[in-house]
Amino acid sequence: MRLATLNTLQGPRPAVLVGDSYVDLLSTDNQLPRSVRTILADPAAMASAKSAAARPNATKIPVATAKLHAPVPDAQKVICVGLNYRDHAIESKMPIPKEPVLFSKFTSALIGHGEAIVVPKVSTKVDYEAELVIVVGKRGRHISELKAMDYVAGYSVGHDVSARDWQLEKDGKQWMVGKTFDTFAPIGPTLVTKDEVPDPHKLGIRLRLDGKTMQNSNTEQMIFSVAQIIAYLSIVFTLEPGDQIFTGTPPGIGHALTPPVYLRGGETAEVEIDDLGILRNPVISE
Repeated sequence: MRLATLNTLQGPRPAVLVGDSYVDLLSTDNQLPRSVRTILADPAAMASAKSAAARPNATKIPVATAKLHAPVPDAQKVICVGLNYRDHAIESKMPIPKEPVLFSKFTSALIGHGEAIVVPKVSTKVDYEAELVIVVGKRGRHISELKAMDYVAGYSVGHDVSARDWQLEKDGKQWMVGKTFDTFAPIGPTLVTKDEVPDPHKLGIRLRLDGKTMQNSNTEQMIFSVAQIIAYLSIVFTLEPGDQIFTGTPPGIGHALTPPVYLRGGETAEVEIDDLGILRNPVISE
C-alpha cells in the first residue's frame, strides 16, 4: 500500500495511491482516523484503509491534479543519520563512523512532493542529499536488531537539504541548524509499506538537478542497516508511529565537487529510489 497525505481545502487528508489516482480515505470511509500517523498506529485502521482504497465507489483525485504534503506531516520526530555511506564520509573528509552519527530536523522543515524548497537569504551554500527514509509503524524502546524490522511501517524518498555554511562554518559546527531551515526536509510522494519493499538495502538511489544526474548509488552501500539504525535509536528514545528517519546520502553532494554546486532558485530537484518513486521539488529563492 502507498499512503499519502493530500493537501486539500478541508486540510490534510490521508490517502492511498491506486493506479493513477489518490483515494481520499476520509471521503470514502469517514470512520477512519484523520491522519496517516494515526492509521499507522492501529493495525485495524491499516486494514480498513486498504479495504477502503479498493472500493469501487472510492473518492479519487487524479495524481496529475493532487497536491501533497509529506506522507506524515505531523510526525513527532524527524531523525537523521549522517555519513552513512562510506564514500560520502570520504568525500566529506570525515572519519568512517563506528556508530551512527545523529542529528534531527524540526517538523516545520517537512514538505511534500511538488512543494518548493526555499533557499534562504542568509545562506549561499545550500546543498542537496538524496536519502532513503524509514517510517516507523509501532511504538518501541530498547528494540533488538532481530526484532527491529517489526517496527518499520515502510519507506519513502527523502531529500536532506543542507545549508553547508550554517552547518560547517558556525561556531561548534551547527549540524541541526544547518539542516532544519523551513522546507529542508522534502519527503514523498508516498509512504510505501514494507510488504512492497522486499529488501530496503538493494534500491538504486539517484538525485538529479534539472535532469542532470548528481548522485547515483544503491542503498546496499549504507554502513548501518535499517535494523541497526532502529535498534540504535531506540537505546536513546522511544520511537513512535510516524517518526521518520533519514538514513544518509551517497557520494556526489554539491559541496564536495570542484567547483562546488549549490541549489539555486529556478532549478528542479528530483530524488528517485527504485520501487519507491520520484520526489520532485522546485527550488525558489527567498
